[in-house]
Amino acid sequence: MQLLQSPSSLNLSLLSTESLSNRGLLSAKKIFQISTFNCSISSQRHEGIVRLLRNPSTSSPVTTRATPAEAGASTILNSNAEKDVLTALSQIIDPDFGTDIVSCGFVKDMHINEALGEVSFRLELTTPACPVKDMFEQKANEVVAMLPWVKKVNVTMSAQPARPVFAGQLPTGLQTISNIIAVSSCKGGVGKSTVAVNLAYTLAGMGARVGIFDADVYGPSLPTMVSPEHRLLEMNPETRSIIPTEYLGVKLVSFGFAGQGRAIMRGPMVSGVINQLLTTSEWGELDYLVIDMPPGTGDIQLTLCQVVPLTAAVIVTTPQKLAFIDVAKGVRMFSKLKVPCIAVVENMCHFDADGKRYYPFGRGSGSQVVQQFGIPHLFDLPIRPTLSASGDIGMPEVVTDPQGEVARTFQELGVCVVQQCAKIRQQVSTAVMYDKSIKAIRVKVPDSDEEFLLHPATVRRNDRSAQSVDEWTGEQKLQYADVPEDIEPEDIRPMGNYAVSITWPDGFSQIAPYDQLQTIERLVDVPQPARAQA
Repeated sequence: MQLLQSPSSLNLSLLSTESLSNRGLLSAKKIFQISTFNCSISSQRHEGIVRLLRNPSTSSPVTTRATPAEAGASTILNSNAEKDVLTALSQIIDPDFGTDIVSCGFVKDMHINEALGEVSFRLELTTPACPVKDMFEQKANEVVAMLPWVKKVNVTMSAQPARPVFAGQLPTGLQTISNIIAVSSCKGGVGKSTVAVNLAYTLAGMGARVGIFDADVYGPSLPTMVSPEHRLLEMNPETRSIIPTEYLGVKLVSFGFAGQGRAIMRGPMVSGVINQLLTTSEWGELDYLVIDMPPGTGDIQLTLCQVVPLTAAVIVTTPQKLAFIDVAKGVRMFSKLKVPCIAVVENMCHFDADGKRYYPFGRGSGSQVVQQFGIPHLFDLPIRPTLSASGDIGMPEVVTDPQGEVARTFQELGVCVVQQCAKIRQQVSTAVMYDKSIKAIRVKVPDSDEEFLLHPATVRRNDRSAQSVDEWTGEQKLQYADVPEDIEPEDIRPMGNYAVSITWPDGFSQIAPYDQLQTIERLVDVPQPARAQA
């Protein structure tokens, strides 16, 4: 790696908090740490530097009384000192985005005591699983210490609170989850659950807060693959919400932990149960929620993709042609639902014996998925008895053998997931923005290099909702003259990976899909920014 919601009426068998507290419920602790993994650029790229330069005097402690002249001189000196520190820190470039950490808004809470030569500040990363966080800390100490007046540098590292990038009213349990990753194969028996569990524990080992949701009600795998101390879910008697169980620091929810084993029920009931388990669980703040998707492309899969703001999907396959056929259906499903597939994991690829590598099931299924659908990353997993055995005994392979070949592959997959999620969040958060200086809406759709400008009034007049167009007759209810030519949006926020929500001065919230924005008449003669008065 280079440096640089509708709850089901089904009553689940859940233990109350009080009954479990009497048994001395204890959360399992993390017992492993794997250090490496990537962070993203903040959507508020200039927040840190703008705040610091606007308010320079607040970051220097006042230790003595000074005359007005002395105070003024001290403020000027301190302002210059801050500029020196920020200039030094701007030499550190985020390797994935080619932007310095000051412009990324990573620098927070700077305090300078120039008389003592002391500088302290915090680097707030967008994820605790940043693969280059140690490099950032080391370089920040080095570049600031090189300033001639600096004698002591104190750098602390932190991460932003977990929060989704999307607008809209999310279920309560999902409002503090940054990224939701679907692990899918659309075919049973290919090792999807193995990949989901080991990926989750790899991300946890990188320092992230992680949860696993087992979405397979007919055949839940999670109770076999992990060994939590308490194997029944709790229910909060006051809020009627579900409290996940926990194993090695990772939060777990599965129908298999609901006291009923495997479900025997029809599809609509299953969708309701999954919705209830997922959206009413008290996940808390999570950096990554890994969803172990059930096989197929039916009601359950569509419910998950439509109710949950999926950040991305990881596809699992095996070398056989039959596996590729089913996987292709799943990739097309995610594509239609605007969920980007970021990696393919080809399981049971090969084994080594007598100094040779053998491919018993053939080769090429994973590569074919990558080539046909343009998925950027491919990872191979070997046929390894320990990988299967670790799942059977309830201890993930990346925990039992953190330095082994399988763990290294999952570490590479973990890096990929962190990097790609960061890029997706950055692209989505900046895809549609209002430029006040030219009074135009800038659009750069994710996965496209093209950027274009739209007139706000044109965007508002092209609303296709029922409030603007009669759903039965197609008659245009919103007339051209109804929209002022000088209208400006009050707020623009992402809606999934496919659209933005635009709030207008009259309180109307317009959902504008990227596909529609690309068909609207574009601005050609762009007005120049107004010059400031002298």
